[in-house]
Amino acid sequence: MPAPVIGLVLAAGAGTRLGLGTKALLPFRGRPLIEHILRQLLGGGCTDVSVVLGAEADRVLARAQLDRAGIIVNPSWGTGLGSSFSLGVAAALADHPGARALLVALGDQPGVSAAVVGRLAGRHQPGRITAAGYRHPGSGNLRRGHPLVFDPVLAAAAAETAEADAGARAYLHANPSLIDVVDCSDLADGLDVDTPADLPLLEIAANNKWQ
Repeated sequence: MPAPVIGLVLAAGAGTRLGLGTKALLPFRGRPLIEHILRQLLGGGCTDVSVVLGAEADRVLARAQLDRAGIIVNPSWGTGLGSSFSLGVAAALADHPGARALLVALGDQPGVSAAVVGRLAGRHQPGRITAAGYRHPGSGNLRRGHPLVFDPVLAAAAAETAEADAGARAYLHANPSLIDVVDCSDLADGLDVDTPADLPLLEIAANNKWQ
């Protein structure tokens, strides 16, 4: 059996800019958004998925069905994405020492699909970081986004240098030669729900044939 790809969803933020509480509980097809993200990672080939919660963690656990996920609660979620990334990576790798890769997704991207996850996991190579890339309409440029698939050693290194509000961004910027960007524009838009103006993304994603 090949070594597994494990998943990690970062969903600890309070959704301050959106103003509707934690984005993990945004409605998506009648259920909390975090359930959808979890299903896509499992459906795309991740053998196990851990979810990092923080803001309103008790409310999320009470309302969302996350029994198929390992739950990590970050008491320092208010310091920013970096602490959730570091805590999540350390816990996921400790629980799965034989994993060949760690796929990191964000909990506020309704467009992520099992097809995207499967493509990234299938293209990933040892010793590398594989990133989803997206082309926006009218632009020929491929923009690097999420999910990201890390070699376990590189995930641990990125976690050690994670910044408060930027997660692994500094590590990625410092090591561009390690990154392979895979075009996923035909499967998703790579956008996240940050402000009220982004709420239509939920409906757009709900009509995605890949989900």
